[in-house]
Amino acid sequence: MSAELGAFLRNAVDDRPVKIASSVCEGCDGRLFSMLVNASGAERECSGCGRRAFIADSGEYWSEEAWEDDEPGVACCPCGGEEFEAAVAFSLGEEGSVRWVTVGLRCRQDGFSGVYADWKIDYGPTDHLLSMV
Repeated sequence: MSAELGAFLRNAVDDRPVKIASSVCEGCDGRLFSMLVNASGAERECSGCGRRAFIADSGEYWSEEAWEDDEPGVACCPCGGEEFEAAVAFSLGEEGSVRWVTVGLRCRQDGFSGVYADWKIDYGPTDHLLSMV
């Protein structure tokens, strides 16, 4: 993960304890993605091989019934770019379990970083989420 995206995510989570992990394609080790996002989830598609994967528990809620007024859309940078480096900040509760998932993207074209999805986790255990980046 680039230093810029890591620093951006650390600043975006308001001094909460976090674990930050970079998205890496399991198929080809690619690190650039196009993304579908909504307020409570994200799905990435590898620019290298086309393999798709959900971020954290997004797959459990990725259905038309769950979306209601929040249908996923293609992540787009203000410059128009749609290819990103992706990383996830997992905000941890006092007992060390994941409480928030924050998806940060850094545009390949101009380097702009932003939070594109951020949602609360209100169940446990949550350790499995840390590997779903």
